[in-house]
Amino acid sequence: MTVATLVSTDAQDTFLYTGITDPLARPLFDELSEEYATRYGESHSLKSPLNKEMNKYPPILFTPPGGAFLLLIREGEPIAGGAFMQIDERTVELKRIWTASAYRRQGLSTRVVHELEDEAARRGFTRIFLTTGNRQPEARNLYLQTGYTPLFDVDADPESIGLLAFEKEIEPVVSSPARARGIGERIYAWRQQRAIKRAWTMRNPIPRRLDDIS
Repeated sequence: MTVATLVSTDAQDTFLYTGITDPLARPLFDELSEEYATRYGESHSLKSPLNKEMNKYPPILFTPPGGAFLLLIREGEPIAGGAFMQIDERTVELKRIWTASAYRRQGLSTRVVHELEDEAARRGFTRIFLTTGNRQPEARNLYLQTGYTPLFDVDADPESIGLLAFEKEIEPVVSSPARARGIGERIYAWRQQRAIKRAWTMRNPIPRRLDDIS
């Protein structure tokens, strides 16, 4: 059900909405896997049989209508990327935000986050949730600088917290009335909702939400 779609950003770069299994994404995931292993131990590598991350979140979660996966392309090469998956009727969760090591300090992750926010708004979602590891200060700073509310004590030692959770309210885009979906699309959406429910039974519940602190 995934169809690659190009979205122009400027004369140099282009966003490509595609599937998370697209071979173009492999170099980014290889770097991401190595980074996890370096910071958290080999068992956190995406390639490790001890890491259930990839099985917990199958590719169907990152496709429309509830999900998205994009790559930022420069001269035919993927230089950054990211995804979101649906949590509930109004919320999506950002996942897999990454910039290739050779292209860092150019604000590319910020551009990816903003594009994913825009796409979520175009889909009618109103809230974004995410978590990042406690040994990734760059990611923590990215979300603080892009307007996300931390759902943890920012003055506490990150090692004492575990995953660092953030949320952000967004304004949905008012769109034209939805077209009627064919039987194939309805079946796919049903399968995706089943996958969402399975994914959320395999992880810890969110201990705190924006609703709790607003």
